[in-house]
Amino acid sequence: MTRPSPWWAPHRHADRRPALMARNRIVAALRGHFAERDFVEVEAAALQVSPGNEAHLSAFATHLLGPDGAAQPLYLHTSPEFACKKLLAAGEPRLVSFARVYRNRERGPLHHPEFTMLEWYRAGADYDVLMQDCADLLALAAERAGTRRFTHRGREADPFAAFERVTLAEAFAERAGIDLLATVAADGSTDREALAAAVRGAGLRVAPDDGWADLFSRVLVARIEPHLGLGRPTILCEYPVSEAALARPSPRDPRVAERFELYACGVELANAFGELTDPAEQRRRFETEMAEKARIYGETYPIDEDFLDALAIMPEASGIALGLDRLVMLATGAPRIDDVIWTPVAGGAA
Repeated sequence: MTRPSPWWAPHRHADRRPALMARNRIVAALRGHFAERDFVEVEAAALQVSPGNEAHLSAFATHLLGPDGAAQPLYLHTSPEFACKKLLAAGEPRLVSFARVYRNRERGPLHHPEFTMLEWYRAGADYDVLMQDCADLLALAAERAGTRRFTHRGREADPFAAFERVTLAEAFAERAGIDLLATVAADGSTDREALAAAVRGAGLRVAPDDGWADLFSRVLVARIEPHLGLGRPTILCEYPVSEAALARPSPRDPRVAERFELYACGVELANAFGELTDPAEQRRRFETEMAEKARIYGETYPIDEDFLDALAIMPEASGIALGLDRLVMLATGAPRIDDVIWTPVAGGAA
């Protein structure tokens, strides 16, 4: 079997270079956009005590050796989120980070083990403000790429169009005929059996060991995500609180959280929160996530105690993480994330 040419082969690089140069223009424009709005660009250390405490995120582990040879376990961060929130607690009101982040077990057309996460945080701002931020950035990326349409594998979206806004409850009802919030109690607890019955009624598989979160994800992936961001970008909002470990509950309905995700061309681009600032509740959620991680993967990650201490004095804020490489993909029409990364990681199709 003939090996494909490496990304650095001159003819391959010549094919990839237009998208890579568009990437550079987009990054420069985004930096200018945030600078003009008085955001401070920060650089978060990649080595952290905890890589994050979400059940399905897998990290790269390493050790820091002291002068005496003693080893301290550390992880490459999966997001600069914890560090940025510590800076919010320190008094910075507006932050932006173009961070290299690392996620294990992820490789495919939309996933790369090392990629760039664009994150920004606004102290004292409602999370709805982030939706307008997203609209501005999508239009700016399209302009710098010289396009009027985002495209991905035959799907299109107009980055200049007004966003569609859909709640999870609306999406589950319309696409699967499921009353999602009927399976969520006022305290945020979930009813696995009720959702399982509804999922079976929708014609989807239910395994004996599926938890509520597994069933939620199955419906989301099979029935909802393929329809998001077609023709125009979509904001999918008001996630159940159990699916928003770092977001505060909505003041309108305690069953849902101030979380939204942004989609274009069926591709998830961003994940946003009205930030949770209750350290006791955050600890409880982290422990729940790690119990689920232990059940599924047989491992857990430590909790960053400094982060919880900082959370106690962090101001009310909203924050968002946007996959920069995916944004460039859609703006350039590239079919794979590797096509818009200057030097893809070895070990997978590039």
